[in-house]
Amino acid sequence: MLKRVAVLSDVHGVLPALEAVLAEPDVSTADRIVLTGDITAGPQPTQVLDLLTGLGDRVIWVSGNADRELLEFRRGQRDTIPDPIAPWAASQLRQDHLDLLGSLPRSFSLSVNGLGEVLFCHATPRDDEEVVLVDSSLDRWKEVFDGLDPGIRTVVCGHTHMPFVRLAHGRLVINPGSIGMPYGRTGAHWALLGPGVELRSTNFDIQRAITRISEDSSYPGITEWADYFLHARASDADALAAFAPRDGRDHSP
Repeated sequence: MLKRVAVLSDVHGVLPALEAVLAEPDVSTADRIVLTGDITAGPQPTQVLDLLTGLGDRVIWVSGNADRELLEFRRGQRDTIPDPIAPWAASQLRQDHLDLLGSLPRSFSLSVNGLGEVLFCHATPRDDEEVVLVDSSLDRWKEVFDGLDPGIRTVVCGHTHMPFVRLAHGRLVINPGSIGMPYGRTGAHWALLGPGVELRSTNFDIQRAITRISEDSSYPGITEWADYFLHARASDADALAAFAPRDGRDHSP
């Protein structure tokens, strides 16, 4: 059973944000670092993958929908990706990166002190792009938990880029938020598990990060991209309004 696990989700190829979180003492000393998907679709995909693979077996990888989409695009299984930066990011990946993404599981479970058996996934346990939110109904949570092993008492997901902790049908649900594309407030958001749950936010020099990304990435319009996402120009209200219809409700909150 692991004592402390750091959860990093939705890095989206933003190297300065990832570096800032990896430098946190509670991350550097954690028993494991779990990545809950959407690691590469962003301005510095190869640098992010190279940094994370260099950490070796301490890192446990879970695939996200954006990782799957990049791989499908490179394999000729799809012609487009909804995220404008994703086709460019896909074109940057080396074969070893593609092999890695192709090997990633959709979910992974670990036993964590104080939390029991924890399932890590990207969006929901059954789907990598399904939407559930902090205010999704209990009926919705029951639906997405259908078929889940009763021994799983904690579920960690990402995908919506907004941190929360809630209880649903006796299971603790945790979303650590996003490292590289936060909605609602600035900072690189992550979570520390064991024996409880701590939602963390790491601050870093945003303007310096924007300058560095702009110099390092050849994506067209990279400065505007970095300014928008690192400054969290999309509010939590904007994100909830966009996501809410996708969680099965009839109207936005």
